[in-house]
Amino acid sequence: MKEKTENKAKHSSSAALIWRFLRGSKAMFLVGILSAAVTALADMINPQIIRAAIDNALAGKPADFPPAIMALVERAGGFAYLGEHLELMAMAIVAVAAVRAVCTYLFRVCNTKGAETLVKTARDSLYAHIERLPYAWHMKNRTGDIIQRCTSDIETIKRFISEQLTSIFRIVILLVLSLVFMLGMNPLLTLIAFVPIPFIIGYSLYFHQRIGKSFLECDENEGKLSAMAQENLTGVRVVRAFGRERYEKDRFEAQNSHYTRLWIDLGKIMSTYWSTADLMSGLQVMLVVIFGAVFCIRGRMEPGEYVAFISYNALLVWPIRMLGRMISEMSKAGVSLDRIAYIMDAEEEHDAPGAAEAPMDGDICFEHVSFAYENSPEMLHDITFTMPAGTTLGILGGTGSGKSTMMALLDKLYPIEEGHGRITIGGVDIRSIETAHLRRNIGMVLQEPYLFSRTLAENIAITRPTIDTEEIREATRAACLDETIESFAKGYDTYVGERGVTLSGGQKQRAAIARMLTQKTPIMVFDDSLSAVDTETDAKIRAALQKRFGSASIILISHRITTLAKADKILVLDKGRIVEQGTHDELKSAGGIYQKIYEIQSGVGEEAAV
Repeated sequence: MKEKTENKAKHSSSAALIWRFLRGSKAMFLVGILSAAVTALADMINPQIIRAAIDNALAGKPADFPPAIMALVERAGGFAYLGEHLELMAMAIVAVAAVRAVCTYLFRVCNTKGAETLVKTARDSLYAHIERLPYAWHMKNRTGDIIQRCTSDIETIKRFISEQLTSIFRIVILLVLSLVFMLGMNPLLTLIAFVPIPFIIGYSLYFHQRIGKSFLECDENEGKLSAMAQENLTGVRVVRAFGRERYEKDRFEAQNSHYTRLWIDLGKIMSTYWSTADLMSGLQVMLVVIFGAVFCIRGRMEPGEYVAFISYNALLVWPIRMLGRMISEMSKAGVSLDRIAYIMDAEEEHDAPGAAEAPMDGDICFEHVSFAYENSPEMLHDITFTMPAGTTLGILGGTGSGKSTMMALLDKLYPIEEGHGRITIGGVDIRSIETAHLRRNIGMVLQEPYLFSRTLAENIAITRPTIDTEEIREATRAACLDETIESFAKGYDTYVGERGVTLSGGQKQRAAIARMLTQKTPIMVFDDSLSAVDTETDAKIRAALQKRFGSASIILISHRITTLAKADKILVLDKGRIVEQGTHDELKSAGGIYQKIYEIQSGVGEEAAV
């Protein structure tokens, strides 16, 4: 999954992807940023009030504030008056603190709303995009890893934007204003205060690459762990049926231990990084305190300036550390953005130019169709046949002969490359038919049907949300499922567990058949979907289909000769080629594969041998 798929709408940068996800939350983040900026300004004002109280109001020394500030002081009665009424300066500090508190509240609220809106937008965009990706893409990517990218990676990006990126303006304001005020008070002490800063930033940049590489490995292994858990939880019945609990537990624990070790290693790197950063920050504070005290003793600095300088230096240490943290978090966010961009850059399934709706009740023709899965040998070789509209086509073949692949091509789940034949319906190449229209008119029941964690009624009506109860009952009667459902305590309101685990194999297949029948499509495909039902039920379902949907084109894929016997035409596949075709009566005595299977299933061969 490391290589990115090329896409005509490929995101040119991480910033473009973030900007797309910020849709709907930009205003919230903007208000939060402005609030953070006002908070930073408030942090800058209070040390100056304290300085003025000590040096100017109490000590009576001349002030060097800007004219606007001096005019405000004069209107309040001057520094001499303020010295006698320090409660006024205390009230000014409280007022500034109150403004800071309000702005901090606004920042937290807006930042939280913006962050959660960002997460919702990102997940909605990802989910909608994944829904439109080709079937082949889903076959190449593990579900657990995709889920991890849509959850953990988005959370990592959210934390970076809401906790680091939105604070950038506050950090810049604190850095710039702290530097200006500190230079105005004592340039030499300011130089001393800034000596460790290049080392802190350089140290952060050094660890940037190491943290990013380690986090990528952690993230990928979290995806493997998620995929492993998802596969085992959905396949729990298979695991228990074969007594593989211990094996799967040991396998999971081994992966979990490896994942844990990776995070411990990353934690060691982060601990080294932060402890060293703390040491450098502590040294910087110590230098300012020591040299500032020396300057005060020697008369090169006023006590009020010293107190204000210490305050500004304390404010300076936080943004410097935040810059370092931002660099480290940027490493993680960059990894997560790349992993999400892999999904967003994957090319969506799209129709050919000029594709349109077309009648779907015509003949189905395969014309010299050949097909190979990616990086695999050719699966289908020169498949050619015609299925007249309204007839029933049977397909027989061994495992891996290409039966299901043919139906996947008919449903455009995989594209047919140019020069490798074509499939037409009513004379129209399916590449020229809108995909959504094509799939709405082809009903498919797979050998392993998927049922959702919903009621039976909801599962059957999933293709038509507005369907009425009587139509659902008609479909279940045709699928020979109505008596079974009525035997359940809750009937159609019976809750089906994940993947239909509460139903038997035959019940799941019949539920899937009923679901497909509610579509009332002109083309119906049963891909070995009667294999789990008994012969009698099989015959009943086929009779009901013939009675209710005699005008539909029906494709039956089966290993059971009795299922195919009434088909108008039967194809026999072997290693991706059509080796026989004809009716049941023609093929049962043709001396080929069909005859051998027929004799084995009917016992004719055994009787002859006796």
